[in-house]
Amino acid sequence: MSDTKKNTSIAYPALPKTPTGIAGLDEITEGGLPTGRPTLICGQAGCGKTLMSIEFIVRGAMKFNEPGVFVAFEEKSDELAMNVASLGFDLKKLQEDKKIRIDHVHIDRSEIEETGEYDLEGLFIRLGYAIDSIGAKRVVLDTLENLFSGLNNQAVLRAEIRRLFHWLKEKGVTAIITGERGDGNALTRQGLEEYVSDCVILLDHRVINQISTRRLRIIKYRGTVHGTNEYPFLIDEDGISVLPVTSLKLAKQVSTERVPTGIPALDEMLGGKGFYKGGSTLVSGTAGTGKTSISAYFANETCNRGKRCVYFAMEESPNQIIRNMRSIGADLQKHVDSGLLLFNASRPNMYGLEMHLVAIHKIIKKFKPQVVIMDPITNFINIGSVSEVKNMLVRLIDFLQDEQVSVMFTALSLNTIVNEQTDEGVSSLVDSWLLVRDIEFNGERNRGLYVMKARGMKHSNQVREFVISDEGLNLIDVYLGPEGVLTGSARKQQMLLEQTGEAIQAHSIGRKDREIARKRKVLEAKIASLNSEYESVEEELNKVYLEDELKKQILETNREEITNIRRGGIAQAKTTGGK
Repeated sequence: MSDTKKNTSIAYPALPKTPTGIAGLDEITEGGLPTGRPTLICGQAGCGKTLMSIEFIVRGAMKFNEPGVFVAFEEKSDELAMNVASLGFDLKKLQEDKKIRIDHVHIDRSEIEETGEYDLEGLFIRLGYAIDSIGAKRVVLDTLENLFSGLNNQAVLRAEIRRLFHWLKEKGVTAIITGERGDGNALTRQGLEEYVSDCVILLDHRVINQISTRRLRIIKYRGTVHGTNEYPFLIDEDGISVLPVTSLKLAKQVSTERVPTGIPALDEMLGGKGFYKGGSTLVSGTAGTGKTSISAYFANETCNRGKRCVYFAMEESPNQIIRNMRSIGADLQKHVDSGLLLFNASRPNMYGLEMHLVAIHKIIKKFKPQVVIMDPITNFINIGSVSEVKNMLVRLIDFLQDEQVSVMFTALSLNTIVNEQTDEGVSSLVDSWLLVRDIEFNGERNRGLYVMKARGMKHSNQVREFVISDEGLNLIDVYLGPEGVLTGSARKQQMLLEQTGEAIQAHSIGRKDREIARKRKVLEAKIASLNSEYESVEEELNKVYLEDELKKQILETNREEITNIRRGGIAQAKTTGGK
């Protein structure tokens, strides 16, 4: 018989979870709250406990077809329905359709003090009937302190709390119990609820520098992994939205598609194609250098291509931006009317950094843009430190990369330590960095644009003069004169001087050419005269030669004739003498 023991492992089923339907909360809990188990939501007054629990009931009935029972120990049914009506929740309609049931239970402390007894049997009967009447899968008890407000005996109180949680587990409903925050480090007033609950969620409402922020943290969650950080959440007309902190893993998907900037000369500086899709760009510079104009042109180009864009304005109103951009040839109003461009204007000190991040997440998730503009991000310095702003932007950039949304930030530089730190800190996060600077020369102020960095693409390392005119935005090659880089009127003046010099030089060259032509003609005339003179001399010499030849010929002829004559006379004389 072998003594070898085989290692065997028992496969336990995963903990079943019930989705809450609350944006972001299911992501943090990796699926929702534990099914069939009680969850404690605790926090101070005004942190959103009741709203989160009622949204859990309503979302379950509307999205997941799970009826729910809401037992209120503080607010009446009509008051509760009125309070959540602004969020679009019609509790009366849901009750008529038997999807939810709201029951108000009044606990009179004086009755408990008179009888000296406290028993939850009546609550169990009432709650059990409500659950069975609609087949409820979800239950909320709001709040626990009101249920036990008349009980001073701690031993009985703890026993009843344990009994309540055990009864809820036996019913198999997914329950939420809300409780008020205790003194000191205690999560609850009694200090027991967090121990008997399978999941504990702590809500916090803090005010720092006169700015309020609501945060959520999961204290414990038995049987499963969960997010352990603090997560900001927002309460608005759509209910609660929780912002999960993005993953720390640098495993984002990237795109090789390029997005034009709307400024052809700037595209040329970026290899002729523009930015990468899903990338981040920072445009920094001092006031009046044209940062908003560059971002508005980027938004205009995006909408011209039929893509959506969200413009987060933190200094100017949308109407002001639309009016100003119209003067340089960008009509943003038509894109607003067509629904491609969405403006979101708010002051940074409206709420904290994390709340801004939640609001941005919600708008992007709802509108689904391809491009996001944030103008300017340096205003966040008023509500947070440089490191806090950087941490916020890290999470925002990660989120936008996941969504493959291109973003352009503008940053105001004031040549101060804080702003230099902001530029350096933010510029290390973004993929591209454009720097617009003032160039002051000869009593004139002009703009120069640099591409400080552009990850993964060929880009120009030269400064360009940035010109804003009625015809739009343009980048002009700077002029290198004897005194260095020239822009504006100095560049035009130097160009005129060179054009004048070129004209004078051309005229001088023309005059020299004409003088050469004249001298050529004189020389050609002299050559012609010498040729004529040569021909005359040659002809004269030929004349003498011809005359001598002619005389010689004549003399030769005459000599022959005389010879012939003489020969004829001699012959005749001989004949006569013979006779």
